[in-house]
Amino acid sequence: MNIQLPGKAATFQASQRAQAERERARLGVEARSWYRISNAADPDEAELLLYDEIGGWFGSTADELIADLRGITAPRMRVRVNSPGGSVFEGIAIANALRSHPANVTVQVDGIAASIASVIAMAGDRIEMAPNTMMMIHDASGVCMGNAADMEEMAELLDLISDNIADAYAQRAGGTRDEWRARMRAETWYLPEDAVAAGLADEAVQAPKSGTTAEPDEADEPDMARAFDLAAYGYTGPRAAEQPKADAGLTEDIRSLIGEEIAAQLRAAVTPPAEEQPTVPVAETTPVEPAPTPAEPAPEATATEPVDEWAAMVAHLTQDEPDTWSVLVSNLTTTASSSAATEA
Repeated sequence: MNIQLPGKAATFQASQRAQAERERARLGVEARSWYRISNAADPDEAELLLYDEIGGWFGSTADELIADLRGITAPRMRVRVNSPGGSVFEGIAIANALRSHPANVTVQVDGIAASIASVIAMAGDRIEMAPNTMMMIHDASGVCMGNAADMEEMAELLDLISDNIADAYAQRAGGTRDEWRARMRAETWYLPEDAVAAGLADEAVQAPKSGTTAEPDEADEPDMARAFDLAAYGYTGPRAAEQPKADAGLTEDIRSLIGEEIAAQLRAAVTPPAEEQPTVPVAETTPVEPAPTPAEPAPEATATEPVDEWAAMVAHLTQDEPDTWSVLVSNLTTTASSSAATEA
């Protein structure tokens, strides 16, 4: 909170407003609005926003805001504050206008209520601190130009103004003027819970807590907590195990994969040519009896089973064939009587 004293305290407020008007005229700018009044969502509650410095060289003065307050006829008013402070006398005038208004006033600190803005907050019938907000109180400060007597007068005035502000805190929160002056001299900052504990606010509004012990309904479950949906990528879930087809033989499976033409070519490639008995060269004086060809085992009759064409075509690949080398050397392994006849 600050004051500026170009002369005596009695003429300060009028001088401040006159200088503000002259400065705005010199710069060619309009008064900057540091408040706004609007209807809230509830038709029975009006809303006043104090979102800037209170008063000041370029801001509107308290008389403009008070004139607008007269137009509020709603039974309730919510004053939302986010201000670093400003002019002491403008702030006191606003606080008294709120106290005298017939509406039930709830002050809601949205960001910071510092210096004279904290004094305006004391005018509410109820004071709420939103999450992570702060309130700050300190002694009044000001600027003085003049001689030593003017400086001494300024010091006395600043002490008087600070005592007056301390009374506003004491009236709201309890305690004595000296106790609050000690806190003001120390420039004390309050978090929401601290302000409630000190009596400067009625409630520290709690932010909604994230996460609960109970399992939420699917409709209330956050999107990021749900299972990732792969339907957008064509995934419809795991496939059911496929059952084997009845009577599905190897021939049908291969033909369906490689086609009839390639199957015919493969059949011709693996079909063996007509078997010929190998001719064994022997000496003219040595009769050699051809080795008996092992009889092929008779295939078992499987009248009840279907004939597997592919298995029939490759069956000769798995049967025992006569050993050509054994036939060639069979004369070397004949009986002793045969050998003796040859030598005679």
